[in-house]
Amino acid sequence: MEQRTNLTGLDLRAEIDRLRKERNAVILAHYYQKPEIQDIADFVGDSLDLSRKAQATDAEVIAFCGVRFMAETAKILSPEKVVVLPDMNAGCSLEDSCPPEQFAAFRAQHPDAIALTYINCSAAVKALSDVIVTSSSAEKILSQIPKDQKIIFGPDRNLGGYLARKTGRDLILWPGVCIVHEAFSETELLKLRAQHPGAPVAAHPECPPVILDHADYVGSTSGILKYAQEFQGDTLIVATEPHIIHQMEKALPDKHFIGAPGADGNCNCNICPYMALNTMEKLYVALRDLEPRIEMEEELRLKAKKSLDAMLAMASGTVGMGDLGPAKVTGD
Repeated sequence: MEQRTNLTGLDLRAEIDRLRKERNAVILAHYYQKPEIQDIADFVGDSLDLSRKAQATDAEVIAFCGVRFMAETAKILSPEKVVVLPDMNAGCSLEDSCPPEQFAAFRAQHPDAIALTYINCSAAVKALSDVIVTSSSAEKILSQIPKDQKIIFGPDRNLGGYLARKTGRDLILWPGVCIVHEAFSETELLKLRAQHPGAPVAAHPECPPVILDHADYVGSTSGILKYAQEFQGDTLIVATEPHIIHQMEKALPDKHFIGAPGADGNCNCNICPYMALNTMEKLYVALRDLEPRIEMEEELRLKAKKSLDAMLAMASGTVGMGDLGPAKVTGD
């Protein structure tokens, strides 16, 4: 708390800009970050796209305003750079749901299966995987795998279930979920649609099936942003973490964007508590002290990178595109 107290009276934006230049740093912000962090970032986007953009710069420091697995991915791709995360407690419910030792045991139970693993996992789980996927690359990668090949998909059972229904593939699902996307309420969504007749719903595939069944578009954060630019009409209901709406409102001020509600219709339960841990104060301290930083053993980094490289070899053109398509999927 002493560090926080000493920040009283500082112009944080100016100080962050100063430190960014002094440290030769690049600031990354995921779409789920608070607006003030998005606005000061060099790049705003999806997790892997951000890591690749930082990799392509000559920056010596990456300040990743996101969650821990995202900062780890940046370190995997840019081992020579210092990678700091404003709050090391910024984890992820999907990562937490898939401890590496349990995932290794699960793989051992299915020796004939390969592991396609969603990028929302730890570096240790990436190292245990064959191919990492994003919500925008998963379908393209699945299409390249023989249909008789058994596949483990984790840690998100909702994304895995969506892909299984859409492609007809039989996937062995790890039982993890995102607490943010699980919070959306079908009943409240239907009420919202009744209040805004004709307004389409754009949903992230981490949402449960009862939400996806009502979606007019299903895609990653980048895909939802693209859909927001292209849909006909002036009102869009958005079923993902609501801080993405900041980018929509900046790009499309004449359109109206409504965050899908949680169970009581107006709770903040769809705001990611992990993303919210990052603040301007913590970003300033991270750039000032170059702490907390992501450290990783080289053996682990190389094993994790192998599964990321496999994804990029199979679907590099999908990174940052986010398009899972407008098709509505129904079923269990």
